[in-house]
Formats: sequence, structure tokens, C-alpha cells
Amino acid sequence: MIEANKVVSIDYTVMDETQTVVDTTEGRTPLAYLHGANNIIPGLEKALNGKKVGDDFEAIIEPQDTYGEHNPAMIQSVPVSAFKDVETLEIGMTFTAQGPEGEVHVVITDIQDEQATIDANHPLAGKTLTFKVRVLDVRDASEDEISHGHVH
Repeated sequence: MIEANKVVSIDYTVMDETQTVVDTTEGRTPLAYLHGANNIIPGLEKALNGKKVGDDFEAIIEPQDTYGEHNPAMIQSVPVSAFKDVETLEIGMTFTAQGPEGEVHVVITDIQDEQATIDANHPLAGKTLTFKVRVLDVRDASEDEISHGHVH
């Protein structure tokens, strides 16, 4: 049974509100994580509590338990000249910027005159996500995995 300090392996498909697949393990290695160590989004970890090998289920998870609400304060306008090493700046380009709390991933959402609008929200922020999950394996975590907070 899935509980804290168990290594869990799952196959999953996640879809947004339009039922567009945004991520899946289909055709890839299953996801293995340490349950209770905040290695996956909180809503999915909560939905997995108490499940066992062979369980198939669907979980609809609200934004506050996935990637948070979309935060308008994380959108700002910066001079195009801030991207001095980029020959042609285009909408949709992603960059890593230095924020007050470390590295932040941003995407260019608009370019007007000499200003670029950047958005540091996670691309799935503010979205309700549907997870289709199959539990493949559950085992006790090693002391090493527990002390490091992730699967080895």
C-alpha cells in the first residue's frame, strides 16, 4: 500500500481542461518517486495515498494542488535589449533568468516595439489537470533514499 517512505512506480497520462495530453509515460519509463518527500505535485501524491499495485484510477486536481494559480505579478515587460545574445527574439522562446529566489524559467509571450513581455508562471499554472494513473510497483524505500529524499 502507498504511504510515506515507499518507492512508487506509476504509469500516467495528464490532460488539461480541454483533454489535451500535456504529459505521459506512454512509450517511456514509468515514473518512480519517493512517496511523502514532495517529489510530485501535492494533489497527485494525495490521490495516490492508500493505493496498491494494480490500481487504475483517475484524479481531477485543482490548480492549488498542482502548479498553483496563475499569478499576474509574475508577468513583466523588459527591454528587448536585455536579450543581447539572441539574434531574433520570438514569442514562445524560453529562457532562464535570475530572480530574487534563484533561477526562474520565463517564456516570451509578446513583443511590442522594443519591449518583450515575459511570463514566469509555470505553463500549467491555473489549470485543472486530470491524471489517469496505474500503480505498477510499491516497495519500501532504503535508508539512503529516505535520507536523500529521492529514489536511487
